[in-house]
Amino acid sequence: MNSQPSREDIAKIEIGRTEVTRARAWVLALGFLLTIAAVPAGQHAWEIRAQRRGERAEARAQCYDIFRSAVRMAKRWPETSGTFFRRLAALNAGLLGEIHAYEDELEESSRLGKAVLPRAQRVLTRWFGAGNEKTYPGRDGWLFYRPEIDYLTGPGFLDPKQLRRGASVGSEWESPPHPDPVAAIAQFHRQLANRGIALVVVPAPAKPAIHPEKFSSAFSGAEGPIQNPSYADFVARLRLAGVRVFDAAEELARARRESGRPQYLATDTHWRPEAMDLAAGKLAEFLRKEVGLPEAPPVEYVRRAAAVANRGDVAQMLKLPPEQELYPPETATIREVQTADGHPWQSDASADVLVLGDSFCNVYSLDSMGWGSSAGFVEQLSFFLRRPLDRIVRNDAGAFATRQMLGQELAKGRDRLAGKRVVVWEFAVRELAVGDWKPVEMLLGAPPPAKFVVPEPGREERWSGTVAAIAPAAEPGRVPYKDHVVAVHLVDVATESGPVSGGEALVYAWSLRDNVPEPAARWLAGQEVRLRVRAWADVADRYDAINRAELDDGRLMLEEPCWGEAEER
Repeated sequence: MNSQPSREDIAKIEIGRTEVTRARAWVLALGFLLTIAAVPAGQHAWEIRAQRRGERAEARAQCYDIFRSAVRMAKRWPETSGTFFRRLAALNAGLLGEIHAYEDELEESSRLGKAVLPRAQRVLTRWFGAGNEKTYPGRDGWLFYRPEIDYLTGPGFLDPKQLRRGASVGSEWESPPHPDPVAAIAQFHRQLANRGIALVVVPAPAKPAIHPEKFSSAFSGAEGPIQNPSYADFVARLRLAGVRVFDAAEELARARRESGRPQYLATDTHWRPEAMDLAAGKLAEFLRKEVGLPEAPPVEYVRRAAAVANRGDVAQMLKLPPEQELYPPETATIREVQTADGHPWQSDASADVLVLGDSFCNVYSLDSMGWGSSAGFVEQLSFFLRRPLDRIVRNDAGAFATRQMLGQELAKGRDRLAGKRVVVWEFAVRELAVGDWKPVEMLLGAPPPAKFVVPEPGREERWSGTVAAIAPAAEPGRVPYKDHVVAVHLVDVATESGPVSGGEALVYAWSLRDNVPEPAARWLAGQEVRLRVRAWADVADRYDAINRAELDDGRLMLEEPCWGEAEER
């Protein structure tokens, strides 16, 4: 007696008897091919029309740019040293890096993506509470930056397995990061101690650490701040090494409990002005008590209240349509710090306290962040201390960016640490788990001979040149800051008067403004460009704090830079 056939047997029989006419097969195949081809064909047509309207420099579609990369890598073969396989591996790594950047640029410039993704994201967020790879929607209209959630919910950042894993996450075209914050901070402490300078570390608390109840109802009764499992061990190790640590998390959590008011912006990664004010005041008390600043004539500053409104950086990372109303602009009252005669607060390089900081220092200080100016963390600390402060601040990469800036100043023969008694180093606490804590030298060098071309201060020039190397540009919506600057190495520099002797320059240029890519974001090595150029000293006070990507060649970064703004050809 035959057994009943299984479902799989029946399915195989039915599939085997499926009949498709030749005409239907052609229709299905052609429809499939046309669907696949429609996207690149549409992108080609749009880019050609954009070039005719003057919105693009070249008529050639962007998808062909990758062939330039292959040609450039081939031309580098004679310049690459080592055995055959080492040379091949080096060029392959460079090509992989360019392919990675090429894919990101294609994705970002896709017209279909720009048309569909924002509206699809609005549906997913409104009806399903879904975020994206960088954002998590919380409760009551709050948004959270994913790396901060990962920092709190992930394994201990000092766990040996986690440190080994962190050191192995680099790609074939990038150097692996240094995941151990204790080693980097201890090294910096020793470097400063050798010059009689005290170090105070200030990890800025993560938003969900203070407001976990806004992320999940499971934390509605939470009182104290939440931390990564390794945080207590991290603080203990630093204090054992002689490093002073100021942690504002307990104070901010207490303020939330006692006042019932939010300490952080609902749609932004940063603290509200009131919380920043509290942290600055407590840090001033800590410095007086734990460090013992020398007596100095008090400087009288005044504060002026000002209302600001902005849509937070995390809301912008959701890439919702411009007309979206899910996350409206927030309002806050900042306190602008001014001198007694009414001038905005200014950094003083001769001050005996230097503050290194990231966007938690910049958020109410850097006007381009959208939350006002002259009212940031450093300004408030200066107000409470009643003394001038020096500062080096840069959005993002708090694990190394400001140390690197300080190290470059010293290497150029500019002793930014002269006369300093204290260095306050603020960084977002999430950096402990995701930052690159690479070692940075703090050696005072001699001023290098002027080799690169630099415009006269106060004068704008028009240059042309060829891009020899360019740092990676930021991707809109994938970083929590809407502005970004890249470093560019130019060769064959020529002014309106003709070629320049030496013909090389280090130029900083916009790659991203208000989350919109600038022309420099599309520059490639070997490309001829035109730009308006000024001395970096003319704009440093406005642009030095903006998130910036540097070139890998440390020798180039010792050259005097200038500021350039692209002129589309």
